[in-house]
Amino acid sequence: MEMTDKVLEVMKNAGEPLNAGKIAELGGIERKEVDKAMKVLKKEEKIVSPKRCYWTPA
Repeated sequence: MEMTDKVLEVMKNAGEPLNAGKIAELGGIERKEVDKAMKVLKKEEKIVSPKRCYWTPA
């Protein structure tokens, strides 16, 4: 499973907007990897930010 898929899965399972630190904690992923994956997801417009620093699937 790709890191971007894993990050998206954690976000979907949470059911609420999350920040990168919480995604790393819930997914058992390194924060650096979460940041890289989120950068790709933002560029592909697969995640949106309902409030500052919090993200949810688009």
